[in-house]
Amino acid sequence: MAAKGWIDGDESAAKMLGRVATERPFLLLPPLHRVPLRVGNVVELVAPSASAKTHILIQAAVNCILPKEWNGVHYGGLERLVMFIDLDCRFDILRLSEILKHQIMEPNGSMYYDEELYALCMRRFLYVRCYDSLEFLATLKTLHYRLQKEKEVHHVGIQLLMIDSIGPFHWVDRGSTFFPLGGNKRKCLSLQSVFDAVVQDIKKLLLVHPMLVMATKEIILGNAYGGDEVKQNKSLLDASGLRNLASNTQQLPYREYMPSVWQSFVTHKILVRASDDHMPIRHYEEHSVYLSEWLLPSISFRDKFTVKDAGIVIVT
Repeated sequence: MAAKGWIDGDESAAKMLGRVATERPFLLLPPLHRVPLRVGNVVELVAPSASAKTHILIQAAVNCILPKEWNGVHYGGLERLVMFIDLDCRFDILRLSEILKHQIMEPNGSMYYDEELYALCMRRFLYVRCYDSLEFLATLKTLHYRLQKEKEVHHVGIQLLMIDSIGPFHWVDRGSTFFPLGGNKRKCLSLQSVFDAVVQDIKKLLLVHPMLVMATKEIILGNAYGGDEVKQNKSLLDASGLRNLASNTQQLPYREYMPSVWQSFVTHKILVRASDDHMPIRHYEEHSVYLSEWLLPSISFRDKFTVKDAGIVIVT
């Protein structure tokens, strides 16, 4: 009976083609373009503070919410929903808006953006802010219902789940224990139990809402705690190359602090850091240049990029 049900099925050809198109590998915009990704992957962007981590998420989000084509103009977007969970509580929605407007105007060389298209894209960007681990867990546990509702409203599914960043509550959770209510039979909310629940809840979401998970994580390069040591380690990394460090998990250029349950959940990892180089744009102004390298899978190639008004640009 089960075999017959599988043969008969209740999936139309249109649904099957849509599912296959969603699940096939795809490339994101630079600097995430070196490795093909698919729904179900968990990509971790590790970087020191002020290293363009959130800009990379914004660039990927804009490409996701833009349509493939609109009124005869090709935009090349994924035309899907993005869920952005802000744990740092510092997300700049105006920056997202600015980059989206640039991307809308650029293909047709117009000085004005299509307000209807802009509004449509912004509605595809779903945002929630959490101030502690309890709110984060509550968000994950109720996310299925919101995503289902949004899918019915927009007639498209979700493609990206973004978490910025994954570790802001780490030290608070590690240094304190939340006492359970209603007796001692309930499990205490420790650092380990928090991430056990986070990983399990995201896995459950992926079963019913296939999507790519992207999470940023702030690190300190070279396990250094002083400014001079950081500079020395950066010079060492420039001289020796990050690929040798990435080849051995014991030699990562930063100290890993996340629980092992999260580390094993991550399928792809990319390191981003500021470079000592700068790109002049005017005689009185210059752009910072950043370096990115894939640690998982390990790729012996580093991309240089800068952040401009229109978004991220690869430096050749």
